[in-house]
Amino acid sequence: MGAPAHPEHPHRYTLSAPALPTSPRLCRDFVRGVFTASGLEQLAEAAALCTSELVTNVHRHGKGDVRMAATVQHDRVRVTVHDDSPELPSPRRAASHETNGRGLFLVTALSDVCGMILDESTEGTGKAVWFEFNVPPAHTKSPV
Repeated sequence: MGAPAHPEHPHRYTLSAPALPTSPRLCRDFVRGVFTASGLEQLAEAAALCTSELVTNVHRHGKGDVRMAATVQHDRVRVTVHDDSPELPSPRRAASHETNGRGLFLVTALSDVCGMILDESTEGTGKAVWFEFNVPPAHTKSPV
């Protein structure tokens, strides 16, 4: 098992990647590594899948490079994906024969909470789409 996921101060990891077809894999591996290094192996694959879905959306529908942040706190881990398009994604119902259109539903189903905001703090306008996983109680630090 890796290091316990209960830092006294949040640990923040960042990654920038070009909006290319290979970026989802790079970002997925990054998030898998953050979760594994934090002792949260049981959540790593679900977090990697959520990341892959959000980064694929940037490649297909967004603008500019992908900027990611993973913040590990004592009770949760948040992964945020930024891009330069101010257009917020909207979930849609994919027909049974379609191979696209289910990403945001997967992120909603797999994560504990997710959301999106317009993000004007990074070089103009853009957006941030994020998800969180709660740290299981066995990994949280007891109050001293």
